[in-house]
Amino acid sequence: MGNIVTILNQKGGVGKTTVTLGLASAAGTAGLGVLVVDLDPQASSTWVLGLDPAEVEVSTAEVMARTGADKAIVESAWGEAVSVLPASQRLMTKDHGSNPARLGEALLEVADQYEVILIDCPPSLGALTTAGLTAADYALIVVEPSALSLRGIGAVADLVDEVWDSYNAELELAGVIVNKVPAWSSEAERRLDELTRTVGKRAIWQPVVPQRVIVNQAIGERRPIHSYGARSTDVAEAFDMLWAKLRRTIRQSG
Repeated sequence: MGNIVTILNQKGGVGKTTVTLGLASAAGTAGLGVLVVDLDPQASSTWVLGLDPAEVEVSTAEVMARTGADKAIVESAWGEAVSVLPASQRLMTKDHGSNPARLGEALLEVADQYEVILIDCPPSLGALTTAGLTAADYALIVVEPSALSLRGIGAVADLVDEVWDSYNAELELAGVIVNKVPAWSSEAERRLDELTRTVGKRAIWQPVVPQRVIVNQAIGERRPIHSYGARSTDVAEAFDMLWAKLRRTIRQSG
């Protein structure tokens, strides 16, 4: 069963890490094992999951240099259901000229230990994101309802096609997750309409993730969004439904 999912967009600030961690929080709350693979040299997922990137001895950089993934994976601070393959600044040397197939080879050795592997990519379309897509069974694009976020979606889709053509014929573009959606905004509504015209209604996963202060608080406090109880109900429910959608997608093609 293909269970490796790469989460990407070339624009920073759209919330790739937030979505990755929201899905991991939903999995962990359900008691299902998930591995977060941090491919971003900024190591935000690594930090939120309880590790100090400066102290990580074996990271995704070493895995891409032929260290076994099992040597790098550790249990996160979120509990035994959520593990992390951490990032370090050493990844910066891998964003050009690295073997795009190496990460996937390493993850295949551990994939059957997890319900899903979530790869959090850097905000670029360079060698690291290419490696993430080459490793993946599915790609999920994260956007926010803003003009700048949507401008580059075509280039992201083009990279998915390029990786499918050159490295990974099993890769599927699973869909688009819309993050940071305000309760009401005419601008956001216009951008959602634009996104629908661009990718089609079926490609946009439901529900959208609402914009809430509690999300930033959870990131700052390095806690899963589900740990806030009633204060995070609508966001947690959104991620529960997106997690269920992801599991259905994997099972249907498996």
